[in-house]
Amino acid sequence: MDVFEAVAEPHRRHLISLLAEHERTAGELVDSLPSLTQPAVSRHLRVLREVGLVEVRPDGQRRIYALKPDGLQRIDDWITPYRRFWRNHLDALEQHLEDE
Repeated sequence: MDVFEAVAEPHRRHLISLLAEHERTAGELVDSLPSLTQPAVSRHLRVLREVGLVEVRPDGQRRIYALKPDGLQRIDDWITPYRRFWRNHLDALEQHLEDE
């Protein structure tokens, strides 16, 4: 699996969003997804670790998860050429609003 396949799954994107705010324990992440079991959350976290989006460190009996921002670089590299389309649309919207 690659980073694009990993982020295609909505629960994984939710985990990434939570970790973008700050690092969290495994228990906090499980609590944030009440529709999933602890083993399911663990599987999602394993996938995110394997593709390099998340890192984990032990803290006594707990496991602390953190986002690896450099893991998102592949996605950013891929989307960079398409940013101009958004920029052009936003510039056109701004011009339209100014004309009104």
